Amino acid sequence: MNRREFIKSLSGSALGLLGTTALGSCAQTMSSRKPKKQPNILFCLADDWSWPHASIAGDKVVKTPIFDRVAREGVLFENAFVSSPSCTPSRGAILTGQYHWRLEEAANLYSTLQTKFDVYPDLLESADYHVGYTRKGWAPGSNEPGGRTRNPAGPRYKNFTEFMKARPQDKPFCFWFGSSDPHRAYKWQSGIKSGMKLQDVEVPACFPDSPEVRTDICDYYWEVQRFDTEVGELLKSLEENGELDNTLVAISGDNGMPFPRCKSNLYDLGTNVPLAVRWPTAVKGGRVVDDFISLSDLAPTFLEAAGLKPTADMTARSFLNILTSNKSGRVDRKRNHILTGKERHVPSQETGADGYPMRAIRTHDFLYIRNFKPNRWPSGHAKGFAQPTEIVISKPRGTFYGYADVDAAPTKSYMLKYRNEPQVARLFELAFGKRPAEELYDLRKDPDQLNNVAGKPEYAMIKSRLATNLLTELKATKDPRVLGRGDIFDKYPYYGGGVEGVSQKPTPKKD
Repeated sequence: MNRREFIKSLSGSALGLLGTTALGSCAQTMSSRKPKKQPNILFCLADDWSWPHASIAGDKVVKTPIFDRVAREGVLFENAFVSSPSCTPSRGAILTGQYHWRLEEAANLYSTLQTKFDVYPDLLESADYHVGYTRKGWAPGSNEPGGRTRNPAGPRYKNFTEFMKARPQDKPFCFWFGSSDPHRAYKWQSGIKSGMKLQDVEVPACFPDSPEVRTDICDYYWEVQRFDTEVGELLKSLEENGELDNTLVAISGDNGMPFPRCKSNLYDLGTNVPLAVRWPTAVKGGRVVDDFISLSDLAPTFLEAAGLKPTADMTARSFLNILTSNKSGRVDRKRNHILTGKERHVPSQETGADGYPMRAIRTHDFLYIRNFKPNRWPSGHAKGFAQPTEIVISKPRGTFYGYADVDAAPTKSYMLKYRNEPQVARLFELAFGKRPAEELYDLRKDPDQLNNVAGKPEYAMIKSRLATNLLTELKATKDPRVLGRGDIFDKYPYYGGGVEGVSQKPTPKKD
């Protein structure tokens, strides 16, 4: 059974996964899709969650009944991608509706977001929306250097209940629920202790297959499930208040799973994330869409749904036309590709200051990646910082250890330990070794993106066309990396701690 057949098989029967409580009635008459009033907006963002790790996507181990029902009663997007596979730039792109490379220092992890970049919560608040967030909003980073007095996601609330208590009567609201799940660290064996079976895990092709790796994946799944459960509590609260069906609910993740060759990489497990949107008063449910969606498209979509126009600076495009189209499959033919990129994640090169800059263009058939500094280490240097540098660090916190762009994890440790074993050696090199300036993957033959065909003559025309298309769009969006000013990204301050002996700035107060 393929994924599409699996999804179809769920549509008629899976309402029973949670009984009838979580999302209320989805069988209402759909005779008119035009909303009678401005919708509430609830955005639920997981931290480090890859597609296709949801039960509706065919995963046999992880159980995500809330996400599944939102997808069935709304629209499931199979090709949703982040702007950058790193928390801070990804969230900045979501909030501003712009590619992260347009956001100056906010293209980097642990940075700041200047006030000159409009964010959709502020725009909605100006339009008389009640806005707020809980837990992880725009982060990690520091608000003050950018001139902000609060988080770009809005005023912070202890929880959704307190946010709703503070809401003026009859005001529409926009709320950002930022979970810390499934970000590391994990409780070892939490997944299998909850009943998950190691033998049922489908190990991604870029990982070695071992009990340790399977256990690590189950622990990741356990936190995905905890996120799903908490989202269900929010939706139940809205149902009890009679406001669920006029709430545009969007559920997604800020970047891919925190494993080698995933998070902080431009392969699909780093950039392709789950996305489901439900809004019964305007959107017909039961649909699966193949169009490419960037999470930066959420900002103009939310604004348009509220009756507002996106700002002139937004490079993202509203996909409200897709939501209200009643169609499945490929709806908007212009959405036939997506761009992603990365600058500095953590300072983990030999010099400390430098990131690993790359951009990519992804179509239905190919992934082309341009590595701008192939002399650097894509996952960080093996030994961490070699010596102090001139990078501005907010607070000393000891040395970053090897391959620091990959989160500390049992899977990472396993690959380091067995890096010379035949079943691990190539996978280790793919995850941690240096890469050529160009990578090209034929997704029709290599969906796991393990075999770089950029140097093969038969792919020369395809590579040239994709490289040209990528460069053209990067120039059009004024990416400093292709306009001769790319090294500025390495010079921006890093507010996340670093190496003792490095030049310091006073630690700014964090939101």
